Amino acid sequence: MPTTVMDEVRARVVAPNPDLDLARVAYRLTADLAKPNPAIYWTDLLLSAAIGYGAFAVLFVSGMTLIGFLAAVISVLALYRCILFIHELTHLRKRTPRGFWTAWHVLVGVPLLLPSFLYDGVHNFHHSKAHYGTPEDPEYLEFGRGRPLHIALMFPISAAEPLLLVLRFLLVTPVAAVFPPARRFVVERMSAMVMNAAFRRSEPPPFRTSWLVIETVTTIYAWTVVILVLNGLVPVKFALMWLAVWSAMSVINMLRTLAAHHYENDGQPIDVVAQLLDTVNVPPPAMLPMLWAPVGLRYHALHHLLPNLPYHSLGQAHRRLLEHLPADNPYRQTINRRFSEVIVRMLRSQARHRQAAERATSGDKIMATFH
Repeated sequence: MPTTVMDEVRARVVAPNPDLDLARVAYRLTADLAKPNPAIYWTDLLLSAAIGYGAFAVLFVSGMTLIGFLAAVISVLALYRCILFIHELTHLRKRTPRGFWTAWHVLVGVPLLLPSFLYDGVHNFHHSKAHYGTPEDPEYLEFGRGRPLHIALMFPISAAEPLLLVLRFLLVTPVAAVFPPARRFVVERMSAMVMNAAFRRSEPPPFRTSWLVIETVTTIYAWTVVILVLNGLVPVKFALMWLAVWSAMSVINMLRTLAAHHYENDGQPIDVVAQLLDTVNVPPPAMLPMLWAPVGLRYHALHHLLPNLPYHSLGQAHRRLLEHLPADNPYRQTINRRFSEVIVRMLRSQARHRQAAERATSGDKIMATFH
């Protein structure tokens, strides 16, 4: 008879149907890791923001020199790390450190025109068993069943994202405020960070008031920057460099998103284990994921299994699961060693589906001949 939590966990993972209990077992193994550490959150955000903005200042002063290039890389990676705290804000909500939501918007959300309402209330569909990998999933496209061109098209779209956000807050928000009938269209189709263009957002959730406040503040900020640039108080060079850094962050985020899943689902709802197998972890010893998938997002499969764990606990949780789950547990199949492994699997999946489609077409032609 199990005498401790760990004994109980070990008994469960060797049960006849371990897949059915995987999420419950993982929760029991990591329950003590669920509390966010305010010191880690504040130190990480403030240090990353200081490095990111400081490096951008060096870039602006140095221009297109070797030092300027290195500063640009540092600025992009540090500010990109800051941006991805939007993921933590969405999942932890009231459990984030006191004042962290406001500080993140002051440092990142408003300056980069990425207020949290663009993600909060939308991202949760991506975690729903009923919506994951279906046409109602805002963050999923069937890349594993498409063509390489579909992946390639994501690059120009991502690079243009900063300009689209500028237009969203500079022009669209005022129009929606003056003409209320336009507001519904804006909420449905222009108020969410999505991959799936067919996704339609419903009316704002309970955080309607904070949405309106932060949207107004972001719009005022956008117009202030434009006015300062037009009056020569902010150099055009500064604005162009800022857009370039911003665009680079968007492209990196697109690459991270491509590597987060295998995108092989056929649009039908799937269970927890199938969702897990379609999702990717890129744990150590790989080092580069620290840069392109920071703030815990290198453990994306684990995050889908335990979405309420704070980012700083995911590494320890991953090691704990590997230590206690049996060798044939599906969780181990989520592990990839590098970005290229994920992309190669996606391309191979595309090739298999093209070949299957060609065989089916050939079979139809043969049957038509006999008829």
